[in-house]
Amino acid sequence: MFKPLPVAIGLRYLRAKRRNGFISFISLASILGIAIGVTALITTLAVMSGFQREIRDRLLQMAAHATVSAEGATMLGWEQAVEEALRDERVAGAAPYVERPSMINGNSSEPQPAFLQGVLPAHERNVSVIAEKMVEGSLDDLQPGSFNIVLGRELALWLGVQVGDKVIVTTDFQTTPMGGVPQLKRYTVSGIFEAGHQQFDKGLAVANMHDVQRVLRLGEGVTGVRLRLHDMNLAWEVARDLALRLQGPYRVSDWSQENANMFRALRLEKTMIAILLSLIIAMGAFNLVSSQVMLVTDKQADIAILRTLGLTPRGVMQVFVVQGTLIGVIGTVLGVLGGVLLTLNLEHILRAIEGAFGVVLIPPDVYYITGLPTELNPDDVTIIALVALAMALVATIYPAWRAARTAPAEALRYE
Repeated sequence: MFKPLPVAIGLRYLRAKRRNGFISFISLASILGIAIGVTALITTLAVMSGFQREIRDRLLQMAAHATVSAEGATMLGWEQAVEEALRDERVAGAAPYVERPSMINGNSSEPQPAFLQGVLPAHERNVSVIAEKMVEGSLDDLQPGSFNIVLGRELALWLGVQVGDKVIVTTDFQTTPMGGVPQLKRYTVSGIFEAGHQQFDKGLAVANMHDVQRVLRLGEGVTGVRLRLHDMNLAWEVARDLALRLQGPYRVSDWSQENANMFRALRLEKTMIAILLSLIIAMGAFNLVSSQVMLVTDKQADIAILRTLGLTPRGVMQVFVVQGTLIGVIGTVLGVLGGVLLTLNLEHILRAIEGAFGVVLIPPDVYYITGLPTELNPDDVTIIALVALAMALVATIYPAWRAARTAPAEALRYE
């Protein structure tokens, strides 16, 4: 009794049994359409967010959060740079490295391109987990003067080599009186790692930093210093501060810059999928338009009586806006609950399907990522719910406008 009149009438229309059962069916279809669309969109975006998180985490396990490298030359005095970096409380670890693009020849007929990275095993554990990703051999086998090398699993397969085999690594060209001569060095494969990311498993070879310096004739110079932070979102800021303290012409980069194209592609893919799946919600909204138009036609006499009793056209419009919006609210709430519950139990559902049909949907020998990672982002859920409510509200405007234009005399002529 304390509700405004349009709200009270709209709620009564929603609860009342309609004379035309087909209108009730269309309204129910509208609720289900919106609910299914919201559920599908929440679950899909949660799965995509989970895969993005998994890819990012696997990438950052092997790659540094930030890098401070020499600009056009080698960095000398890397020990001082590492000590200076570790004085920063935001830095969890620091390590020097030498890196060069190379071609590697193994037992296969074709050489494979890869980045040759020189590291110090004791320091490398501070910035990456490559030592934990070893499937054969150990990172500690990269001792100075051993000229051992560790290859990614995919790279080793393409080269046709195993632990104990020899590979020839071609790096820079050396200028001689006879012209440019490539620098060749034979290494012994002492280990194989599997990072679960194509960029490293197919394109990275790791050797001792002193061995690589010796081959490249760098002396004590290194390419730069890699940093691992407690908060990876501060990577650029921390690397910049370190470069300023070192007072040299250094180049600063972070994980988001070095992999900008990949993360941009993942964001674009997620956005496009969200736009396409939102069409399911739009279909539910179109059903809402149909049900509201039929309801307005069915309630012509009621509208005329309300008008003669003093209800303004604006009030009539508000009645049907409230009634249609409530249908959208019910569908959205059901969709959010369904999406959250489905996302939280998706892994169990996947296991149940595999057990029921005796299949493996995501075989570990084919995919790097096993299982179905999900990440339920509250911001995504909120945006989806607001979009669904907005679509439902827009869908009610035209039928409500038609109801407001109803002429009482015309509507009651044949009653």
